[in-house]
Amino acid sequence: MSESITVRVPAKVNVQLAVGAARPDGFHGLANVFLAVGLYDDVTVTPADGLRVTCSGPDAAQVPLDASNLAARAAAVLAERHGIAPDVHIHIAKDIPVAGGMAGGSADAAGALLACDALWATGATREELLAICAELGSDVPFSLVGGAALGVGRGEQLTPVEVGGTFHWVFAVADGGLSTPAVYREFDRLTAGTQVPEPTASAALMEALRAGDPVALAAALSNDLQAPALSLRPSLAGTLAAGTAAGALAALVSGSGPTTAFLTEDEASARKVADALTASGTCRTARIAASPAPGATLR
Repeated sequence: MSESITVRVPAKVNVQLAVGAARPDGFHGLANVFLAVGLYDDVTVTPADGLRVTCSGPDAAQVPLDASNLAARAAAVLAERHGIAPDVHIHIAKDIPVAGGMAGGSADAAGALLACDALWATGATREELLAICAELGSDVPFSLVGGAALGVGRGEQLTPVEVGGTFHWVFAVADGGLSTPAVYREFDRLTAGTQVPEPTASAALMEALRAGDPVALAAALSNDLQAPALSLRPSLAGTLAAGTAAGALAALVSGSGPTTAFLTEDEASARKVADALTASGTCRTARIAASPAPGATLR
């Protein structure tokens, strides 16, 4: 058995997040267009006497290290399916913002799943790994796959999306996190008594991705969770305004927030916007990344 296995996993940005009404199971139907972006966590698994999780990097103190950690749950589910004791030390070297709407926890789950599969030589098929991902959370399958995809259902049913170029982003990291369930509850509150349309993918957005056209993509970006995120964290409006004033083509809350995402024309523009955001005092830090990026990858 190998001494350790490391998997690199990407963050994501939702270039479209269309949210339907709450379903009987409590989830919401989604049309969720994911782009993997070049901010990564590295997940390393090593044989151990039991299951434990450690974490290093920015905001590591905010990452739960008990059985509620999605990476630990991924290892436990895979082990149970294959009759293996989940005796593994999972170390997460974190660079994806924590609780920031960029699927960092989901990425770690996908990384741990792929790493444990390799460590234990389970022989699990890609379909089995994706099924476990879907069981763990709505964003976890995309973290395994990466690239670009449309997620429907609650976001876990993926169809690859063609991307014809590289898109450049700035991500402004806010102080503290936002609870995804709380943002969805606020969505329900804000839309109560209204007819919430069935979520569908935007044809204009898909065409902009295919063409690799950042100006067209900027015009088509949308996030139905932006209004509830701003309702819970009004200060994010100042961050969005600062990035737009600095020349971003478009600004939006990333997923359920509180990280905000800024699409720029090229890498030089991204650096200018990042510098302006950092100087504005409206965010803790600003990170530059390009998309699409590969999914979970053995290192």
